[in-house]
Amino acid sequence: MNLTDNSEAILKEIDLKFQAINQKTDVQLEGLLWAKPITYWDYIQTDALLNLQIQRTTLPDEMVFIMYHQVNELIFKMILWEIDQIAEKENIQVDFFSERLSRITRYFDMLTNSFSIMENGMEVDQYMKFRNTLTPASGFQSAQYRMIEFASTDVINLTDRRYKANFDENTDLETSFEHLYWQAAGKDYHTGEKSYLLQEFENKYKVQFLRQMSTFKTKNIWQKFSQLPDTDQQNPELISAMRHYDKTVNITWVMQHLNTARKYILESGKGNGEATGGSDWQKYMHPKYQRRIFFPKLWTEEELSNWGNETEV
Repeated sequence: MNLTDNSEAILKEIDLKFQAINQKTDVQLEGLLWAKPITYWDYIQTDALLNLQIQRTTLPDEMVFIMYHQVNELIFKMILWEIDQIAEKENIQVDFFSERLSRITRYFDMLTNSFSIMENGMEVDQYMKFRNTLTPASGFQSAQYRMIEFASTDVINLTDRRYKANFDENTDLETSFEHLYWQAAGKDYHTGEKSYLLQEFENKYKVQFLRQMSTFKTKNIWQKFSQLPDTDQQNPELISAMRHYDKTVNITWVMQHLNTARKYILESGKGNGEATGGSDWQKYMHPKYQRRIFFPKLWTEEELSNWGNETEV
């Protein structure tokens, strides 16, 4: 058998690779002999992906709603993938940090711009009918979105502002969890009793959430920024990327989501104004009320005091 120098070099590298994990190279190569060539549909798992859309009604626009939210969850996964690269990078450099942060922000920009699909892509009459079959499910129950929050900033910055003054970075995670800003949307304001929506959410994900909160306590995006040398923390490009990410996630994207919800739930005049999960969705979603800010030290006092005020109420 005649092999080029390049082929021989590759085979040597392959042999070294399998020796390192105590595997026989000949067996691995014979496996390649019988392996089927990869196809696009096998690699992307197209058939499986396209069979994940299961309607609960016969209304055509429900399919738009399902697919749009599934796309959102895929984008959330991409965002978490990029955040993990920042979190796990040893001796992270400004260029790497800024570039990954820009990727994440582009994903959120994409999500923001895509709301026109929801806003203009469904008939109000159809939505108001099929949404009743979704109760008590709610977008509030997107676990990946909560994971993004925990991986972006310190838990104190996700705390309900009514209790924030009583907590600090040393507050135990269980107590912090019970006072996260979004908890208020799932509790009776007077009794503190949790709604079915919130109870089911916690039954499914609370253990995972607490683990995420613990894991990212020292390596969330804000912590990775704070661990940079002082000169790097003053880098204009990185500061701009951090601020853009913060505003995009916590104002721009949230407001686009809120305005789309208002079109269907309030402005149509065909519903009772309640979210499917029963949450106080306007106060829960509006940045003016929730005042969620990932990187408060990167904003001026004036900017902080006016957070979300310039957006539509």
